[in-house]
Amino acid sequence: MTTIIGLEYDDSCVIVADSLTTDDSGYMYNHPQVKKIAEINGYLIAGSGEVLPCDVAQHIWEPPIPTKADNKDVYHFMIAKVMPSLRKTLQSNGFNFDEPKTEQRFQFLIALCGEIFDIDDSLGVSRNASNVYAAGSGAAYALGALHAGISPEEAMAVCAKLDSKTSEPFIIETQVKK
Repeated sequence: MTTIIGLEYDDSCVIVADSLTTDDSGYMYNHPQVKKIAEINGYLIAGSGEVLPCDVAQHIWEPPIPTKADNKDVYHFMIAKVMPSLRKTLQSNGFNFDEPKTEQRFQFLIALCGEIFDIDDSLGVSRNASNVYAAGSGAAYALGALHAGISPEEAMAVCAKLDSKTSEPFIIETQVKK
């Protein structure tokens, strides 16, 4: 799994991710080419969970570019235009949304225009009034640490100590609000 942290501020947002990936058998990979945060068309896309949807979202998908009108309500734009585009790309690259599941298959934190959106594996779009987000196996540790008042980097270090599937180096990306 992984740990991803997102924090939204008045003028920007930050997404922090660890760099360890784990396959279905539990084998762990840590390679500098594998980055859990991609920057595409002005989006920051961070993914946790199954490899296929994360790879497709971060390396194949071309997310729609918002117009000035879309920038007035980015939440609506994410639901009405971005998620249908992502669904189409995931399906055309082999992801089966109808496959029975016993647990969450993936989760994305996507930043656009300095706002963070929590995307579940049904492509539901969520926002949190606390402006604090976390995904992956270390999410509960991250949320606790962040709500205790420590920095995102320190919270990720806590996750690395408590979650065996979270490891350094940490990747940090910032996006300014528009």
